[in-house]
Amino acid sequence: MSKIHSTFESFKSEKLAMGYDEVLTREWAPHLVNDTHEHPFDSDVYVAQGELWLTIAGQAQHFKAGDSFKVPKHLPHAEKYGEQGALFWAARKN
Repeated sequence: MSKIHSTFESFKSEKLAMGYDEVLTREWAPHLVNDTHEHPFDSDVYVAQGELWLTIAGQAQHFKAGDSFKVPKHLPHAEKYGEQGALFWAARKN
């Protein structure tokens, strides 16, 4: 079960204490599609608002407000955002 974070500051403090290099907010427009891509960092993400579908190796997972997920660096993935877009908090580690 995902841990519910009440504020960005609590999420940020926790992730920095865990050794993440940076923590930031990301906001995505409604119905936006990010085709398959990868990142040069590990991501630990908390969905604060909205919803998205994360596709890895052809398998889509649905995440909504209150959910969290991790994406290892260099893992190809695609994203599709819902009707209201999404706001999430992302902790990154190189």
